[in-house]
Amino acid sequence: HEELSQVFEDINRDRTIDIIILTGAGRAFCAGGDADWLQELIDDPWEWETLSEEGKRSMMAILDCRQPVIAKLNGAAAGLGATLALYCDVIIAADTAKIGDPHVKVGLTAGDGGSAIWPYLIGFARAREFLYTGEMITADRAAEMGLINRSVPADDLDRVVDSFADELANGAIRAIQWTKQAINAPLKQIVSANLDYSLSLEAKSNLTEDHQEGINALKQKRKPVFKGK
Repeated sequence: HEELSQVFEDINRDRTIDIIILTGAGRAFCAGGDADWLQELIDDPWEWETLSEEGKRSMMAILDCRQPVIAKLNGAAAGLGATLALYCDVIIAADTAKIGDPHVKVGLTAGDGGSAIWPYLIGFARAREFLYTGEMITADRAAEMGLINRSVPADDLDRVVDSFADELANGAIRAIQWTKQAINAPLKQIVSANLDYSLSLEAKSNLTEDHQEGINALKQKRKPVFKGK
């Protein structure tokens, strides 16, 4: 989490890099928060201050860095993982991948930037549906609604992403990078206005009984019983 808050700023300063490809190691792109780590945040809520600062820097740095960032969704992108993917410039997923923001399923507010980017991409009506339910969406469906750019056969993912990256790298890269800056200018205003507030609400939800119940249920592999407290 700390490294993610730094890496895009470091890459932005490297004039030898024109394109960034962000992907996951193993079966998932990013499977979201670890249950033990989330319990630590309940036990020591002051860690949310550092966590929030890092999260805000990560999202803004993706938008700010001059290089186009391609998200290669090799597997599930959940929670913060989904937010990371959606802040990238182009999102290409294996057809076996899923994406979603299940914060509410563990009693947390969707506060790490998801509540800013989902409505921007697919409209408020659809965003509300998926953020209120935490539903995981197939790559095919996500592409159809415009949440991501493409869903491709899993065996073709590397080839398709590499081909697209080469197309950008062989183009008028300065013009492409400046076009990114122009496109992201209004989005950065929306995200900046959203993040401090949404992160504070997520920190607030971290203190609820429902969130503790969500973590207990996650560890015990059962359905949570929420009480609205």
